[in-house]
Amino acid sequence: MKTKHFLQQDIEDMEKLNRAAFINSLSGFKSVSLVGTIDNLGQTNLAIFNSIIHIGANPALIGIIIRPNSVNRHTLENIIESQCFTINHINKDIYKKAHQTSARYPKEISEFEATGLTPEFHQKIKSPYVKESHIKFGLQFVERHDLKINDTILIIGKVIEIFVPEQCIAQDGVIDIEKAGTITASGLDCYYSTNRLARLTYAKPNTFPIEIIEPI
Repeated sequence: MKTKHFLQQDIEDMEKLNRAAFINSLSGFKSVSLVGTIDNLGQTNLAIFNSIIHIGANPALIGIIIRPNSVNRHTLENIIESQCFTINHINKDIYKKAHQTSARYPKEISEFEATGLTPEFHQKIKSPYVKESHIKFGLQFVERHDLKINDTILIIGKVIEIFVPEQCIAQDGVIDIEKAGTITASGLDCYYSTNRLARLTYAKPNTFPIEIIEPI
């Protein structure tokens, strides 16, 4: 496979859309999910995100990166207003509808209605879940960090409740997201199903990891 070498100037000279697609592919396969929000008037919003970050397990914290606020960001506005949001895994049955949520709908049009996805509400979190999603969780907004380097915004939420198919939870707590049908993504518009290679034992010096055989 022939390798091409790019320098900083080569990247800066790229056409804007080509550069965005190119750089967005560099970080590899990404977690891609739907973020559900609602404003204080009850208007729902649904948006696809591929910049979702595990912050910590105790307390359980998840971060999302929101692009610069140069245009109205309904997700950001709703999170600040309602102080909560949901994250919903995307599966192969809904990935095209999920992708469509990236279209720039006006605030008064809910992406749920526009794409045919179903809002689902639970008592702990005001924000809507996606009924068709198999793994989903609700978060309470806890922190906002404005990144000066490129004007993006890091939103951190504390996990309040989780919905996971029981058969996807291993004895040691690992969630088999592949069994749940969760997909992954690369770049801005490429979606993939997954094929797990193996789970390996905890890495220690002078001990090579071995494959974990899970009970059937």
